[in-house]
Amino acid sequence: MAQVLHGQPLGAERLAAAGITSKADLESLDQLTNIPFFVKDDLRNAYPFDLMAVPREQLVRLHASSGTRGKPTVVGYTKADLDTWTELMARSMTMAGVRPGMLIHNANGYGLFTGGLGFHQGGERIGATVVPVSGGFTPRQAMLLRDLGADVLVATPSYALVIAQALADAGVDPAATSLELGLFGGEPWTDALRAEIDRTLGISAVNFYGLSEMCGPGVATECLTARDGLHVNEDHFIVEVIDPEVHMPVAPGIEGELIFTTLTKEALPLIRYRTGDLGAITEEPCRCGRTTARLTKLGGRRDDMVIVRGVNVYPSQVEHLLLSVDGIAPHWRLIVERPGLMDEVTLECEPASTDIDRELLLRRLEHDLREGLGVRIAVSVLEPGAVPRSEGKAVRVVDRRG
Repeated sequence: MAQVLHGQPLGAERLAAAGITSKADLESLDQLTNIPFFVKDDLRNAYPFDLMAVPREQLVRLHASSGTRGKPTVVGYTKADLDTWTELMARSMTMAGVRPGMLIHNANGYGLFTGGLGFHQGGERIGATVVPVSGGFTPRQAMLLRDLGADVLVATPSYALVIAQALADAGVDPAATSLELGLFGGEPWTDALRAEIDRTLGISAVNFYGLSEMCGPGVATECLTARDGLHVNEDHFIVEVIDPEVHMPVAPGIEGELIFTTLTKEALPLIRYRTGDLGAITEEPCRCGRTTARLTKLGGRRDDMVIVRGVNVYPSQVEHLLLSVDGIAPHWRLIVERPGLMDEVTLECEPASTDIDRELLLRRLEHDLREGLGVRIAVSVLEPGAVPRSEGKAVRVVDRRG
């Protein structure tokens, strides 16, 4: 451990403070709980290269976050890091059902976002044919899916629905295509949204979890057999779940904040990194036969939480309630404003078709949200197609409080 962190003073200092100066000192992984957390601000404050554990010249690639909440977090990769990540993605995609010779339509963005290149290199390692379409030009996405005969669609869940609509607009029945799998990640999504994707595209949608600070996608993945929790690649990552308020571990099955420690990263090793993502873990064996820990109850990010008159509301709760209502389309967003002393939240959504009574839908939604969340949220049912679509990660919370 100390060897890995030799060039990263902050990590080495934290290990030394916990009495760990060599591998011989690490008698049990339980000792890691004595080490302070790494947080996003550690990466921002070290921008761009101060947390790298190798000289900058040994980095063969850089990725970075969007930087929407401040300086982007820059992540470096050595040649060995890229090879490890590629193998992780090949392993994960195989578990999700990808086989050699399949054609993968990759609609994830290429560039600083890790999604595009992560799935690309994993697919090639398996021996699949990868079409690097990237995002945007949605009518062309539909044309290429049909004409090239893709077996697998890779995208964010929200963009998969946009592509599904483009196929419908082009008069293409997904059942008439060769699509059978969807590999989705990059944003939180519910089982209700999965069911909608399965239905509209005629596929089996499989969930991928990752974050650029660890490697990108490939940290944890569902198996196609069960699609019941995401298998953590525990030979590369240690996962913990803590109560985000008191910073103490919680029992398996209890939701909290996900914490990861890297085991094989060379360029940017991190110990007990607070992801800001909410979830739980189960150690029960999966129906597929694998015995690795699985992530369950993935509920989005702590910083996406909206407080409505003292009640904590998460976008995942809203999506679950929204998609349980007949006649509602899976496109929505929360608008947060402060016209006076209190925050006001409005749900903008749209009906599934033009012949649905929008006023009746509004009353039903306001009732279900009030009963399900315990607080009143205003609802605005817009015309079909009026909610902005995303070609990457969906923007579910729009903060207009200035």
